[in-house]
Amino acid sequence: MHIGVIGATGTIGSRVVTEALDRGHRVTAFSRDVARPRAEERRENVTWASVDALDPATIAAVLPGLDVLISGFQPGNAAKDFSDTVARSIADPTVYATAARALLTALASHPRTRLIVIGGAGSLEIEPGVVRADSDELLHESLDQLGLPRDYAAAVRGHRDALNVLRTSNRLWTYFSPAEEIAPGERTGRFRIGGDQPVLDADGRSRISAEDAAVALIDEAELPRFVQRRFTIGY
Repeated sequence: MHIGVIGATGTIGSRVVTEALDRGHRVTAFSRDVARPRAEERRENVTWASVDALDPATIAAVLPGLDVLISGFQPGNAAKDFSDTVARSIADPTVYATAARALLTALASHPRTRLIVIGGAGSLEIEPGVVRADSDELLHESLDQLGLPRDYAAAVRGHRDALNVLRTSNRLWTYFSPAEEIAPGERTGRFRIGGDQPVLDADGRSRISAEDAAVALIDEAELPRFVQRRFTIGY
């Protein structure tokens, strides 16, 4: 399988590239700076390229030959400068919906290519009909616990809006909401899968490692279960 990864040097995207290569897939890794990939990025079966995730024409130009495009688009690179990505997301929270529209427009000329978008957890239902992104009180409580500024609520809602853009499309899209707590950690391959509600552990926490998020994403690429749907994971 030939898998494209937008945001291939990011926290999740870099692990998606590794997971895909370890399973024997071909990967085209898209990054803003492809001039000097790090030593661990110079592997067989991976090609580095650049793409503007907000420009449908440049996205469409890289789609031929791809079976699946996984988009971990972020404004900036959170793996290298998390605070910069947070600031950029707050400054323009519409960028996530803009990227979703660009991806869908590009897919119009390549309808057989599957799209998996790595989004946010704020649009998950914390109880039936209750979405954290729709409530200032619930959202601020969550951001406080995660150590994020309350202004980041706009970016959380931006991710929700991107999901709603995808929901209007008949393309072969899948939306992945990571657990609320996600960070580099261990690849266990053991987690539970959910739909529109977060998966909570015995302590009531929604958490996952970036490594296991990559496992779930490549699982979905290999054996699609959530076409035109959203899914999430957690321990």
